[in-house]
Amino acid sequence: MGDAVEASWFAEKITDRSIRGIALETSALIRAGALPVGTRLPAIRDIAYELRVSPATISEAWSELRRQKIVSGRGRNGTWVSGDSFVAKPERLASSGNYAAGVLDLTSAGPDAALLPGLAEALAHGASAADLNSYERSRIVPELKDVISQRWPYEAEAFLATNGGYNAVYTVLHALVSPGSSVAIEHPTAMRLLDILEDLGVRIIPVACDNDGLLPDMLREALRQRPAAFLFQPRLHSVTGITVSASRLDQLGAVLEDSDTLIIEDDGVGDVSAAPAHSLGGRFAERTIHILSHSKSLGPDLRLAVLSSSSPIVDQIQSYRSFSAGWTSRILQGAAAWLLRDPATWRLIAEARDRYQQRRDALADALSERGISIPAGQGLCLWVPVVSEPFAMVTLAARNIAVNPGSKFSVLPSGHIRVATSTLSDRCEEVADAIALAHAP
Repeated sequence: MGDAVEASWFAEKITDRSIRGIALETSALIRAGALPVGTRLPAIRDIAYELRVSPATISEAWSELRRQKIVSGRGRNGTWVSGDSFVAKPERLASSGNYAAGVLDLTSAGPDAALLPGLAEALAHGASAADLNSYERSRIVPELKDVISQRWPYEAEAFLATNGGYNAVYTVLHALVSPGSSVAIEHPTAMRLLDILEDLGVRIIPVACDNDGLLPDMLREALRQRPAAFLFQPRLHSVTGITVSASRLDQLGAVLEDSDTLIIEDDGVGDVSAAPAHSLGGRFAERTIHILSHSKSLGPDLRLAVLSSSSPIVDQIQSYRSFSAGWTSRILQGAAAWLLRDPATWRLIAEARDRYQQRRDALADALSERGISIPAGQGLCLWVPVVSEPFAMVTLAARNIAVNPGSKFSVLPSGHIRVATSTLSDRCEEVADAIALAHAP
């Protein structure tokens, strides 16, 4: 085709003149090689004239293709077929590097493997689960439901086991939230939640927080935009380490009384938190989805989270899951149930919780001694203010320390770095010295 195509040629290839149809058929032309990488697409007004649609329709179609990294450019400079892969990828997660030997990697706020329970006996028990190797799309094995419901923060109508916390969030959003709608979410938030929302193609409405959780006035302002869902972490915020107080949760509930917005609670840190589990599910049972992940407490290779909601909502989620695997391994569910019944598991979780707190506090105290104040909190990382994120990242990299820039956790401008502390058992003073240098140019 050369470096450019004519609007008339392009219009002949497009049969569906809706926004979605133009985007899909253009991407099909690119994949087929009819529009090679580097091709300049016709001007928006020229295509609109040939297709007899408004320029806004073409602009929206191009926006969708830009989001998928299929085309690039805009405005007077034109739009081009890009060289990026057509397969969607989680941009924030994918940008995390693989670091060379000798680099202190403080990017992953995952559990310390030494503080996780052993799985041998649990998996042996799981291998005896009822209906093993059946293709029946079961929702949750009875023994896991029984042990889970004893600690659940409200009396739930229906439960569903999923393949981890982020799998639960991904499945819930794709089952219940349409692309192009809006979702309100706390600011900052987990980078993988933003990846999921951006991949779905929703408009993200950030809601600011303070040291008690989301600000009710900011949530009220967000609800004026009628979001399809409100997604938040109801117990321990995985990025900042703040916990949501019971009084703040009540205030958020009061704000949500006058809306019909779907409420999605992502308890991703789970029982590693010392804060009590609580939920809006008792107040809004018909539209709350509460998700509890066991990855941080029992281990990520169990690939297990459990969600609850009303029966109609769980039916919808399960219907969506039926297009793929349809159920979570009964072996892993049985193993998790065995672990959750074992008192030794809870003793180890309590020990892990204390060790994580000691490691977080040690770095926070060391930074305080160097003039960098960190609010009290819990969890597996610190949210550290910096004057310039690029300067901080370069300064730490020069000292062979890798952290995440705050921009990965926000759709708004950020002035922070996130430092994982879950495995920082030594070198605390060294890290604090480096962060102090990186704090301000």
